[in-house]
Amino acid sequence: MLTRVVRLVWIAGFLVGSTTHVLDLVQGGVAVYAGFPDAVRLYWVSLTLLDPLTVVLTALRRRAGVVLGVAIMVSDVAVNATVAATTDGLGLRGLVLQVVFGLVVVTTAPLLWRAARRPGECDVPGRP
Repeated sequence: MLTRVVRLVWIAGFLVGSTTHVLDLVQGGVAVYAGFPDAVRLYWVSLTLLDPLTVVLTALRRRAGVVLGVAIMVSDVAVNATVAATTDGLGLRGLVLQVVFGLVVVTTAPLLWRAARRPGECDVPGRP
């Protein structure tokens, strides 16, 4: 039961991230995140694909989803904290929420890792 709740929290959180980046792209087009360094812009745009990939892998109970989710949150908090510390480009409220979700992801990753299917495992007993 706890594992299911944690998985749903991860899915909801990464769906929020996905939605945010899609809306940013729709509103900003090719100039989205203009004024930020190219590497930061590329990273934020890449989350438009990586966040939903994490959702799918997490829903499928794949260990790759756990690894990707942790990597995204650690890097996202690091990038956004750096940007917030060096510019006026990010709001503190959004960063605080990211840090909280990042802590949830990092602290619950071992639970999802243990519950995840290993490569080649199947839900049907006796079938590869």
